[in-house]
Amino acid sequence: MAAKLPEQEHPQQSFGWAARDDSGVLSPFTFSRRATGEKDVCFKVLYCGMCHSDIHMVKNEWGSSTYPLVPGHEIVGVVTEVGSKVEKFKVGDKVGVGGMVGSCHSCHNCTNNLENYCPEVILTYGAKYYDGTTTYGGYSDIMVTDEHFIIRIPDTLPLDATAPLLCAGITVYSPLKHYGLDKPGTHVGVVGLGGLGHMAVKFAKAMGVKVTVISTSPSKKQEAIEHLGADSFLLSRDQDQMKTAMGTMNGIIDTVSAVHDLMPLIGLLKTSGKLILVGVPEKPFDLPAFALLMGRKMVGGSGGGGMKETQEMIDFAAKHNITADIEVIPTEYVNTAMDRIQKADVRYRFVIDIGNTINPIH
Repeated sequence: MAAKLPEQEHPQQSFGWAARDDSGVLSPFTFSRRATGEKDVCFKVLYCGMCHSDIHMVKNEWGSSTYPLVPGHEIVGVVTEVGSKVEKFKVGDKVGVGGMVGSCHSCHNCTNNLENYCPEVILTYGAKYYDGTTTYGGYSDIMVTDEHFIIRIPDTLPLDATAPLLCAGITVYSPLKHYGLDKPGTHVGVVGLGGLGHMAVKFAKAMGVKVTVISTSPSKKQEAIEHLGADSFLLSRDQDQMKTAMGTMNGIIDTVSAVHDLMPLIGLLKTSGKLILVGVPEKPFDLPAFALLMGRKMVGGSGGGGMKETQEMIDFAAKHNITADIEVIPTEYVNTAMDRIQKADVRYRFVIDIGNTINPIH
């Protein structure tokens, strides 16, 4: 039996933008979504943030991509239909979906609200769903998702500037909380002032933490301090500045995905300090054991957050009026936007206006 075409797998017609091969070029794509099951929420996608991992995936830079691939895991919209057993959502609710749409629900991680670390986690796009069909992301007009993986967006938050919180926001909020870097009086460094970094500054400041932005770009100093509210700015290429700041930080959130040296960052940490990686460079780091031993320091990691914590993060953002700094673009601009992301030419997140600009092929 021949495999069904994407537009014939399911009953609900859907439309999006997909990459067909590792050139990473996106073009209009007709496919289908499953019917809204008894525990499913169907929503009209209004906005979708563009994450750096979307570029890695469309170009198959991590070696796991399958095509056609519809990216997008910072997805927000309005509920249009709910299944008969859905308890938490109703038609008209503002909702979002982040990096995952399924997990096993029974492993140690799932039972401890850490679905993001489930060995069988189903990613929002480019993965296989329980029924064997491919998951497609938010560069599309509708989503159908199990209610467990749906986030409620408070009415006070603007949908467009909230979309990036579903990946960039939780990716920095979770390590701040888990590693105890959310306590007032703590001094946290943030390496890199991009999509993740600018969210880390905002969340850390709202938690009452002292924040130093660490960057290779002197041009970002004014932005970091005057616009984002960081307490200080450290130019990582300036040896004198780095030397003066040695041993002053309780923790560092490293958001940089380019290859870089960890030694100078480890030097900035106080005794028992924590360097937490949330970026994914293409090559492994050299990790100097001596630098860790001589200060009981640690290098840790963090990847997203579970559903309970993601909801907590969104509610915290609403309480403290935290949103991403965004540039809203029409759908047909996505390829240009991807080029600009690779040149770091965005402050700080592109958000696609799906609701107003996605036009099905007739």
